[in-house]
Amino acid sequence: MNKKNLEILGLSDGATEEEIKAAYESLRAKYLEERFMDGEKGNNAAKMLTKIETAYNSLMTELSESAASDGGGASYTRVEELIKAGDLQEAQRVLDSFDERTAQWHFLQSLVFYRKNWVNESKKQLEIAIQLDPENAKYKETYRRLSEKAENQNTNAGAGSAYQGQTMAETPDDQMGGNFCSWCIQCCYINMCINCLCNCCR
Repeated sequence: MNKKNLEILGLSDGATEEEIKAAYESLRAKYLEERFMDGEKGNNAAKMLTKIETAYNSLMTELSESAASDGGGASYTRVEELIKAGDLQEAQRVLDSFDERTAQWHFLQSLVFYRKNWVNESKKQLEIAIQLDPENAKYKETYRRLSEKAENQNTNAGAGSAYQGQTMAETPDDQMGGNFCSWCIQCCYINMCINCLCNCCR
């Protein structure tokens, strides 16, 4: 790995991914606080933020490329771990670093989309994975479950036409203040009756 980038993060050669992330987050928090200080210290903090951001991205790209050179196995495992941990941004970054997009790549991409609740995009990626590896039982089973879930969501969405916050018992005039005019008429009628009574009493 690039020694200069490691030095910027205060690390030595052979640093692990976890160490790189920890160093980056710690330095970023430090300089984010210092950048609002007056004078040279604030200026230096702003410059350092740019440097550590560049160094971190370069080192993470190096790690991804190194893992991809072993046939993708290590990177695919890392993407799965990132998805399980909920770090979808990093999982997507690792996936984007691949030149070759295999069936497993599309399967993992479908998982990222699913975790983002992008059901249609997830289905499309699974369809590509199945086309590339039609005998894979895991892909087929995942696609079946996803299709069932999408179907259930569509059924539930079409079950009622009421908007959120509106019950089915409400009439059209009750929505969005649509019954305002009828209330005006009633109020005017009541006021008219009161005036008539008052005049009669005189």
